[in-house]
Amino acid sequence: MIASTIALAVLAWALAWPIPARLSRAHWTSRAPRTALVLWQSIALTGGLSMIGSLLIFGLSAYGDSPLSAGDALVRETLAGGIPDGATIFQVGSLSFAVLLTGHLLLNLTATFVRTERQRRRHLDLVTLLSDPVPGEPRTRRLDHPAPVAYCLPGAFRSVTVLSDGLLDLLDEDELRAVLEHERAHLQHQHALVLLSFRSWGNALPWFPIAHLAETAVESLVEYIADDQARTVVDSHQLASAIALIGSAGAPSGAVHADSPARDYRVDTGVATTRIRRLLDGPPPLEPRVRIAILTGAILLLLLPLTLLLTISLVA
Repeated sequence: MIASTIALAVLAWALAWPIPARLSRAHWTSRAPRTALVLWQSIALTGGLSMIGSLLIFGLSAYGDSPLSAGDALVRETLAGGIPDGATIFQVGSLSFAVLLTGHLLLNLTATFVRTERQRRRHLDLVTLLSDPVPGEPRTRRLDHPAPVAYCLPGAFRSVTVLSDGLLDLLDEDELRAVLEHERAHLQHQHALVLLSFRSWGNALPWFPIAHLAETAVESLVEYIADDQARTVVDSHQLASAIALIGSAGAPSGAVHADSPARDYRVDTGVATTRIRRLLDGPPPLEPRVRIAILTGAILLLLLPLTLLLTISLVA
């Protein structure tokens, strides 16, 4: 079990810094944002499982030679109010930290979700009160505001896209269609939940710099994914024009965090420039065989901690 502990610890370290840092600088991610998003999710989940797993396996090594027998012995010893003979303070501390870390992550995720849902419902009530339906566009509201703003409010049963008068006056029909499709892509692909999980990870581990690096990378990827869906119904130049017009009109800028109830049509100068360049002069999409290879690697990576645990059980 000690060898598996070391293997999981090495994997957790690799997924905590060198691999994500390299991925965040990779240029291919903008060519295959969906594939890159799956890889980021695999890295985050596998890294967490490996970190907790290494602590758990090391702690359980005091109770037995395999996870199953050690788990059974842990329950019996705990109910009896004792610890095994020969158990060190490091093994007991490792086991305790694994339990506390798991609870901390799950509680933080739950708290972030509950807070976000409460904010979303309050925001949706205000939007319903202060806006009017857009004729011909289901689940779309028109807000009386001069600034060009578009955002979506996701929900399990009620989702809505909000457009301002300033936006409707600024864009032509095709540009407006591009913005609507962009926002609907966020709703369709549940990007709010994806961002919420990464935001929760960053809130739970504020001392963990890679969590914030991953969140920033994922925020860009979901914008690329929404852009790609928007340009299936309009020309890339029309979408780029809409982004440029909104940015030049002085719409609110900056990222909208996952614990915010809304997803803004972002016009941050740096992000907007990158998106426009990608739409107009970006390289072609990644080849299918390369995307398949990356997705296969992401799946195998996710299965690696489970494989190590099964190997321990079979060998023992």
